[in-house]
Amino acid sequence: MSYSVLAAAQDIERTMAAVTARGIAAELVGTKAQALARLRELIPAGASVMTGASLTLKEIGFEELLVSKKHPWLNLKEEIVAEKDPARQNLLRRQGTMADYFLGSVHAVAQTGQLVIASMSESQLAPYAFSSGHVIWVVGAQKIAADLDDAIRRVREYVLPHEDKRMREATGGKMGSMIGKTLIIEQEAPFMGRKLTLLLVNEVVGD
Repeated sequence: MSYSVLAAAQDIERTMAAVTARGIAAELVGTKAQALARLRELIPAGASVMTGASLTLKEIGFEELLVSKKHPWLNLKEEIVAEKDPARQNLLRRQGTMADYFLGSVHAVAQTGQLVIASMSESQLAPYAFSSGHVIWVVGAQKIAADLDDAIRRVREYVLPHEDKRMREATGGKMGSMIGKTLIIEQEAPFMGRKLTLLLVNEVVGD
């Protein structure tokens, strides 16, 4: 099975219905540009924003937008990057997990509605699971898998090798990637009072 090919229209529709039934809002846009435009609409002015490491956010231009400062939000990552004291920087990272809006992506979406995210540092898992009031995942439709087992297989057999290669190239072979922890989001309980949004892009974006 190819994990880099866009899902068929009926599979996208089935997946969105299953995700919605699990308490997660699901939207579909056609292109990367439309995804970026939709993020501008979803995040209100004055909100604090934090992002996890995400190839998807980079490819749609969201990271560039944050760096440009041509937006109405409080970019928490800017303060973290600027901080030189390791202890203070670590504290800011922890505080960032409670951002009003935490953005990133997922590594696989099962047609049965579960979302699968693997991480080496695990820093984005806490806001995804609990600490951030609004979470938005931007996800290319090629990440849709048949079921939960297939979604996990996609992470281990497709995403991890790609990320490991990227890390080794970026560090001159000194460091690769690994799965530290895996988060499977089955559903969001209504009493949590959070808003989780899956923004599907009908275009290949990210791994």
